[in-house]
Amino acid sequence: MPNIISIVNQKGGTGKTTTTINFAAALAELGKRVLIVDFDPQGNASSGVGVLVNEETKGIYEVLTDKADIHDVIMESVVKNLFVLPTNQSLAGATIELVDMEDREYRLKKALEKLVDFDFVLIDCPPSLGLLTINSLVASNYVLIPVQCEYYALEGLGQLLKTIQLIKDNLQPNLEILGVLLTMHDRRIKLSEEVVSEVRTKFPFRVFESIIPRNVRLAEAPSFGKSILQYASWSKGARAYRSLGKEALDVINKINLENSQQKVKTIYAK
Repeated sequence: MPNIISIVNQKGGTGKTTTTINFAAALAELGKRVLIVDFDPQGNASSGVGVLVNEETKGIYEVLTDKADIHDVIMESVVKNLFVLPTNQSLAGATIELVDMEDREYRLKKALEKLVDFDFVLIDCPPSLGLLTINSLVASNYVLIPVQCEYYALEGLGQLLKTIQLIKDNLQPNLEILGVLLTMHDRRIKLSEEVVSEVRTKFPFRVFESIIPRNVRLAEAPSFGKSILQYASWSKGARAYRSLGKEALDVINKINLENSQQKVKTIYAK
């Protein structure tokens, strides 16, 4: 089974889609086979890697509502090893339809369980803590939380952490926080450094050493349907996401090792 990672923050403008696209591209560059699930009705993760979607395009909405098989709607991106499960405008109404469905919190999980030919699945979540995001968290092994280096950066994070803990306690016991990713960092601005310090001090879980800078190239790349690694390969943004890709692999390997050691201890304790 692939490593499934939800990129989540209920605040808008934190860099979720940018991170999904470029983190996926960095993993693909490292030779991993990666699928992006575009789970935000805006559909920016699809267009951001050159996947053109129209009214007739079937995607994650059809998968959730049993109108299409997941293998039939996955599309190739312009990046080697990187694939996309696109979305369309119908996903915006899926929350209402899901309410009356059986196992409504597990619809995405059951769909992704059919995938065996990917190393990673990255889910670009909508800016809310609604039923779509809950489906994403239930389907995932890990959560990556982008936090922008701005004044209101920590606003709402407490509620997000409570939601993650509720999911872990009741629906997905294997859910882990992969880490907090600091985005839109500007070293020239004192506030950015203060936010970095505050996040590292206040939150006991993992905060990535890799920090994503505020970078014009990062903002331009999606309009060309490219990740930053293809659009401006040696820009600061590209180097930062390459660093994130390598660091995330190290963190996942460390978590897997810790979990294996814990299982051995449990077996011997019995």
